[in-house]
Amino acid sequence: MERRLLEGPAGKIEIVVESPADAAPRGFVFVGHPHPLYGGTLDNKVAFTLARAFLALGWIAVRPNFRGVGASEGAHDHGRGETDDFLFLADAVPRLAEYAGRFCAPPQIALAGFSFGSVVAARAANERTRRGRPPQALALVGTAAGKWDVPKVDPGALVIHGERDETIPLQDVLRWAGESEVPVIVIPGADHFFHRRLTVLKRLVMQNLLGADASSLPFPSDKS
Repeated sequence: MERRLLEGPAGKIEIVVESPADAAPRGFVFVGHPHPLYGGTLDNKVAFTLARAFLALGWIAVRPNFRGVGASEGAHDHGRGETDDFLFLADAVPRLAEYAGRFCAPPQIALAGFSFGSVVAARAANERTRRGRPPQALALVGTAAGKWDVPKVDPGALVIHGERDETIPLQDVLRWAGESEVPVIVIPGADHFFHRRLTVLKRLVMQNLLGADASSLPFPSDKS
């Protein structure tokens, strides 16, 4: 795990990068955290779980702190500047010198986010698609539909929500998902922060990325 600063569109962006041991990783995933004005940081447990699910399958996981959080400069920009930073990182990080030679082809790019981070990830995915460079994977957890303007996403996106989410009601997510015709995986009994359901969340992300073979992977019991 490496914590570093990159110069971004509005100043320095603090990121944590975790790399798999594999010399030839699959690509990069960029993971967005919950709302910064309500305590959201890159160290959030759900964002961490998302990153670790991708990492376990050979992706380099990048978790940025949004503007004004931790060592990241700038101020909260209601999703606009945060999306710009996400797009910047998806272009800039793969070009860093330490990754030269680790990919024989342009690396795959995946986007993921939890709560407010899901809005940023969805908007960044749409913008990359508009530019002709859609992400190879998009994972949205606790999608903040109803509270924020979440754009339509590709029907192949992974959308996971808690049945008992008290922050983002499930019916709001289902209404938004119907417009995109994207399935929603509901975790029974889970609240917004997936307390005691993080292992289930990780398994679902890995199964979606890897396929049915992931069902045989061992996971420890979740005490979160």
